[in-house]
Amino acid sequence: MCLATVYGKKQDSESILIKNASRIDVDGTTICIRDIMGQEITVEGAITMVDLANSVVKINCAE
Repeated sequence: MCLATVYGKKQDSESILIKNASRIDVDGTTICIRDIMGQEITVEGAITMVDLANSVVKINCAE
């Protein structure tokens, strides 16, 4: 199983949005992220980087 830590960036600040993400669904600029426990968060923005080897996803969040 490939789990990732998802980071969100707003302006110059970057923070962890969710750890152990198991699913990411994208619909336009709406990104829905679910972790292995079933917790879901939804953010507006764009995925800027996915590094599967290091389990990292980066998102530029809308203001």
